[in-house]
Amino acid sequence: MNLPNKLTLLRIILVPFIVLFMLPIPGALAWNAFVDTTVAKAITLILFSVAALTDFLDGQIARRKNLITNMGKFLDPIADKLLVISILVAFVELNRISSFVVLIVLARELAVTGLRLLAVEQNIVIAASPWGKAKTTSQMIAIIWLLLESLFFMSLDNYEIFRLVGTVLIVISTLLTLISGFDYLIKNKHFFAKE
Repeated sequence: MNLPNKLTLLRIILVPFIVLFMLPIPGALAWNAFVDTTVAKAITLILFSVAALTDFLDGQIARRKNLITNMGKFLDPIADKLLVISILVAFVELNRISSFVVLIVLARELAVTGLRLLAVEQNIVIAASPWGKAKTTSQMIAIIWLLLESLFFMSLDNYEIFRLVGTVLIVISTLLTLISGFDYLIKNKHFFAKE
């Protein structure tokens, strides 16, 4: 297994640990007290940042060293979706974001994945668009900001301003999710016409 695929696997492995340090577990009083500490919040931020970094590095290394494999093409999108959707669900559980955000992200990912499957049947690969890359970047920024909120910003006098910034970042990433989804569907609608 090459280095980019190992980085992708690391991202998948990190997801349950990130969620574990974010969320309380019913009945686990000692763990729940720990999850509410600065240490647990810092661990969450570090783990997510490492996972986000692997998302950037695996693609860079694979392209630069010509290590693109079928396994990587299969695992990388799964790792990306698993990371973002899991963390967003955790934020819903923590009452920080609306479940509509997760539903929009999930609907977009399912639609684009379905479209890519149609294209693969015709031996065509649909590459990531600039809108798709902007969507992913905005999601990573928004999630890191929300993790910073509970770690640093809550103790500040202007917390409501920082919270508003986090909400705006989530709205922007959700809008980019919608725009990138429609962009993929409109530019590739000919795949549906062939069915």
